[in-house]
Amino acid sequence: MTSEIVDNLAPTYLNKRHSIRYKLDVPLRVILQKPGSTMIRDGRGTEISESGMCVMSGLELRVGEEVEIEFTLPYSGEPIRVSAAVRNRNGYHYGCKFNADSQREQQDVMRLRQILQTFAVEAHEQTVDSRLL
Repeated sequence: MTSEIVDNLAPTYLNKRHSIRYKLDVPLRVILQKPGSTMIRDGRGTEISESGMCVMSGLELRVGEEVEIEFTLPYSGEPIRVSAAVRNRNGYHYGCKFNADSQREQQDVMRLRQILQTFAVEAHEQTVDSRLL
């Protein structure tokens, strides 16, 4: 099971991006605050970097809209909850950029960065080990 998760977290591409994206399939919640109401929808995260993630959700979001995304990475005990802006949309797939405004959100993003770096090192070590076999 560990190797499957680590394999899935191998970097997908770096071209023209300032941070590495990792393939990921993790359940998440999208929280949309509107005047007088809060909408919460379940969804899936399909790619992640330290600066944002691809979100699949049945919630109708517009480019530029602000949401909160809450998710827990594999082998991580506490959920990460961070504000994000919708940067692009393709159907119900949304490219969201994290806006870590509060100190708590900045700490969550720092924890996310550490977890992703750990997975990247493990994935690299597994690739090297498999080449030696």
